[in-house]
Amino acid sequence: MKKINNNSLSILIKNLNSIVKPNFSHISRKLDISRQTLKNNINQLREEKIINNFTINIHPNIQPNLKYILFEIKTNPKEPIMIEELLKIPQLKMLDGIFGEFSLNGLFIFRNSEEFNKTLNLIDNIMANSYFKKYQITEIIKIYKTNGIKLSDINLRTYELDKVDLFILEILEFSQQKKFISTYDINKILKQSYNLNISQSTIYNRIKKMEESHIILNYSINFNPKKIGFNGKFIVRIKPKDPSKYDKIALKLEKKPEITHLYRIGSQFGILAIVRTNQVEDYGSFIRDLYMREEIEDTFTNFVLDEQIPFTNFIFKKKKI
Repeated sequence: MKKINNNSLSILIKNLNSIVKPNFSHISRKLDISRQTLKNNINQLREEKIINNFTINIHPNIQPNLKYILFEIKTNPKEPIMIEELLKIPQLKMLDGIFGEFSLNGLFIFRNSEEFNKTLNLIDNIMANSYFKKYQITEIIKIYKTNGIKLSDINLRTYELDKVDLFILEILEFSQQKKFISTYDINKILKQSYNLNISQSTIYNRIKKMEESHIILNYSINFNPKKIGFNGKFIVRIKPKDPSKYDKIALKLEKKPEITHLYRIGSQFGILAIVRTNQVEDYGSFIRDLYMREEIEDTFTNFVLDEQIPFTNFIFKKKKI
């Protein structure tokens, strides 16, 4: 088997991020390998835990709106059971061990207030058995960038999602494994898990409408950042010199390739960014450049010690390997 080298691996992962479902014939031609070799290499990369499952990224401002909440949790290494319980919550999308008073930082995404309240009760029950019993919540007010995708570049068109659309999005996000899921498979899951009999043609048309409306931002694959050269992850809160310029500064920050996620939050440090670098030392250059080029008064940084949910699917623009 012709094994994919590091440069080809970078090309492969970039090409598995696509606005429409990626074409494996096109990717194999780009890499100058056969489709079977491509398939074999993808299987090998899965076994080596470099890549995981296929998925999609969903526009965060869809109707009904998704609710993004950051939980900062105080714990200690003697409480692994708490992390195990948190990881069982399906709404948890990111959980990092960090330096600081709050040693866990989690991002939850909720579809509605009912889901949020139910999960909050669950977290309260988990925290009741912890040593510190302390956490704080930050609601994300606005999202500028998600998974490396600049939302200012996306014209989200009006499309009111119904429950069938939400079920299809859920299947596309969570039920794809070794290959991109087919409309036949979606039809089967809708019957078995949701007791819905929706034709394959209807499923196809609904997906196309969600693609055209930019509700589905892109198709992608979850990969392990450290396995492909991203050794540094940082959560940085940013305080502008002039509070009236939050939007202006955020739109500039959105262009920085090191920033994969960018949020407006309701606090003194009102911009929160997730930063990925090749080496931990590269963050120093990033933060110096930030102060030199932007009207920044202060920053507060958490270095991520370990990613409890390591697989992610952000788009990266530069060669990282």
